Amino acid sequence: MASLKEVKTRIASVNSTRKITSAMKMVASSKLHHAQQAIESMRPYEQRLSHIMSTFVESLEGTAQTPYATHREVKRAAIVLYTSNTSLCGGFNANAIKAFNRKVSDYRRQGIEVSQVVAIGKKAADAVRKAGFDVTADHALLLDHPAYAPAAQVAASLMQQFVDGQIDQVDLIYHHFKSAGSQVLLSETLLPVKLEAEGSASSVAKSEAGQPALDFIVEPSLQQVLAELVPRSLHLKVYTALLDSLASEHAARVIAMQVATDNADELLRSLKLTYNKTRQQAITAELLDIVGGSMQ
Repeated sequence: MASLKEVKTRIASVNSTRKITSAMKMVASSKLHHAQQAIESMRPYEQRLSHIMSTFVESLEGTAQTPYATHREVKRAAIVLYTSNTSLCGGFNANAIKAFNRKVSDYRRQGIEVSQVVAIGKKAADAVRKAGFDVTADHALLLDHPAYAPAAQVAASLMQQFVDGQIDQVDLIYHHFKSAGSQVLLSETLLPVKLEAEGSASSVAKSEAGQPALDFIVEPSLQQVLAELVPRSLHLKVYTALLDSLASEHAARVIAMQVATDNADELLRSLKLTYNKTRQQAITAELLDIVGGSMQ
């Protein structure tokens, strides 16, 4: 059995660690509050824009065309991987990196070259380098200072490469924030964009208010409207995925730090019990020695 000094030292060490995990949980909770507000404010705008595009395309009856919707044989693909800059957030980074490695393996089995990987987050950059890819740009600052313009630049670069034929498909791997206790890992195709309605004609025929689908009058021209609408939607998708990933990271860290704090509390209870038992045994042994000595 450990000595009283060893148990007391262990209690002090665990108590110090508990203070750290508790403080990290409070910091993550504060960051989660702001990140959750950001994604919940952005999501209705993205959903509405997606609804407008789908109803718009439905009303055109297949006449809508854009270079970002060109489907061709996939020979070269690009992946955008979202992780965090720091650790201590449970399986958040590990799950995203595993999904990335699976995606790369699937592409290689199909004979598709992964020509570019955009790493958003230091953990993503480390994983991408470990997988043998080059990291040409550092996007870690996007997580520290999330903004629409830098995210739109990342999307614009990928869109230009797609139009030029340098890549044939772009995938996003990120965590979707459902709630503070639930984050879902998603793998979605950014390019080519699908110019299709959200559902069948009957399901799209009614909007949320129960009104019939709109018959759009396009001004100044169809191509000019699509030239503005489609890129804006793609830029917004990359930015929304960033906000989703950021909120999911803070939520995962809150949960991880809460679990760590609870484990520290349980360990402290066990150590204090051990300390009291050891102390009582020492006192009992001393009393026995005193009694035994007085009887001689």
